[in-house]
Amino acid sequence: MPEYIARDPRTGLPIRKATSRSGRNIGPLTPPLGRWAVIPLDKIIPLAKSDLAAAEIPLGDGGGFATRNDAIVALHRVPEERLDSAHETLSEAIDDDDPVVRLSAITGLPRMMLRKSENLMYQLIVRLDDSDADVSERAWETLERIAPIFPSSSELRLEDLLKRPNKSDRDHAFRVLKAISREWVEAGCQHLESLMKEEEVDLRRRSAKLLRLITERGGAVGWDLIAWALEDMDPNVRSSGADCLPKLASAEPRIAAILVEASLGEKNSTVRMKILRAIKSLDMQNPRVAKLVIDGAGDRDIRLRKACIDQLSVVLTGTDLREIAGQLSRTEKDPELKRRLEALAFDPEMEGTEEEKNRFLADLDVIEDDNEAVLTPQKRNTTQREGHKQVEGRQVDEE
Repeated sequence: MPEYIARDPRTGLPIRKATSRSGRNIGPLTPPLGRWAVIPLDKIIPLAKSDLAAAEIPLGDGGGFATRNDAIVALHRVPEERLDSAHETLSEAIDDDDPVVRLSAITGLPRMMLRKSENLMYQLIVRLDDSDADVSERAWETLERIAPIFPSSSELRLEDLLKRPNKSDRDHAFRVLKAISREWVEAGCQHLESLMKEEEVDLRRRSAKLLRLITERGGAVGWDLIAWALEDMDPNVRSSGADCLPKLASAEPRIAAILVEASLGEKNSTVRMKILRAIKSLDMQNPRVAKLVIDGAGDRDIRLRKACIDQLSVVLTGTDLREIAGQLSRTEKDPELKRRLEALAFDPEMEGTEEEKNRFLADLDVIEDDNEAVLTPQKRNTTQREGHKQVEGRQVDEE
């Protein structure tokens, strides 16, 4: 069986897969185990076409009888030489008048698509609007499962589905887009780029919530989408954009620092707090981040000042830290922040007590000249004791 290659429907070029962690995982495509799995191969198509009323299951496989609906699910199991006939049979079953038959066809469709996908995705999308609620729900659920495996096929009408006015349909469509974005970051970015330009705010809000899926792997397109979200007129969209900053800081610290810097003028309190928390995720050794922290420590917003003052000792040290803290303390109005800045600006070597200043004095070296050794107190005492003993000894001898 030839390998399925996902292609961009607009260019025909292969779509780069986001990761290879799932490989060819056909688990989401496999129906729940049942009699369909043990129907004799030569009886699958006749039974699915109703040429047989039932097919007996061998006792070794559980026994009993399989029905037409079981055979429809099993159509993907046929030998290669009968694949075209099986595909045609499944295609007819999807449009059957009986909703139970349509449900069986949708259940068996994913595995058939691995072998021959022609027109099946189109037929599945048509069933999204089925008059039977169960069929419609099964079609949406199946589309969500198979879209990450067949992204180019699922793009036939995905953009229209995402813009449907019906809330339930839109909820389903965005779940499909979420599933695609997890596996095929380029396909996800293409849709999000279009949706983020829409005038309808609900579309931009829903799209912005998916940006976290492409933050680390979306490349320059993903960075642009986050920047658009941070500049959106709707605070909910900006909030979703700000949620991406900590993850972006770990993947692309330079880009994250630029976006945080551009967002410091944010007026919405909720969004602003998210941006403040993102500062702690940045690379503190980056000169741009150091300037960002210093500027923020003098901002009018006390929350921003507090967050940045907490980081001053991380981005600055020594004389630089004391000078900047001293300058900021002279203009700080909040008593608590002023005390913290004064503590950072305090130089114990110059302004401390005598004991504190002495701690910075270097120890004196022991100096000996040729005529007289400078003795430590311990040596001097030892010498004095030995001299005293010698004097006492002479006195005893004289007596």
